Amino acid sequence: MPLLEVNFWEMAKSSEPVPLAVMGCLILFSVLSWTVILSKISGFRSAKKRNLEFLRMFRKTPRLENVATQINEFRPSPLVAVFDFGFSEVSRQMAARRAITNLPALERTLQLGISEEVTRLERNMSWLATTAAISPFVGLFGTVLGIIDAFNALSVTGSTSMRTVAPGIARALLATALGLGAAIPAAMAYNYFGHAIKEIGTRMEDFSLEFLNMTERNFGE
Repeated sequence: MPLLEVNFWEMAKSSEPVPLAVMGCLILFSVLSWTVILSKISGFRSAKKRNLEFLRMFRKTPRLENVATQINEFRPSPLVAVFDFGFSEVSRQMAARRAITNLPALERTLQLGISEEVTRLERNMSWLATTAAISPFVGLFGTVLGIIDAFNALSVTGSTSMRTVAPGIARALLATALGLGAAIPAAMAYNYFGHAIKEIGTRMEDFSLEFLNMTERNFGE
């Protein structure tokens, strides 16, 4: 049967309740995964663009105070969040001693900012990993149940014709197709976003060094 002639809706409607519930779960997994994927694509695109814009401004501005007055226009750049952490620590030390007296504390604060941003970027990634890992097995479970139902129907009718059992097997295999349809995009997106997070994390580590250099130029003794 040509693919274009397959009526997936009719196949789903004629399925037994349990396989139908399995297919419903797989569709839900797929919809939620695509929601996460589209949200991540938009978020990472915006983050990378703002990172580049903020970095250009940061390198052209000689003092931290001047950078701090301009950062709102570069959100949601992860580098801005790291800058916020660092500048808050610089402000505390300057208010207390009028000098940067505890550079290790500043370094730890920058690392905390990086850690928090990486955690934010990784939000909902576990859902993609879960979908990629279990959807094929859920689909296979639905397929097995569907094939069992198809052969039960075959034994009831007493017919040995392939025409009798083929519709039931086709409905059963639909669950496998839905499982793979949910798992493959989720796995690809998980790997792609994982690489993007690693790249942004490296960028934040490099930026923290630039922040320390500017701090020493501005407030070094």
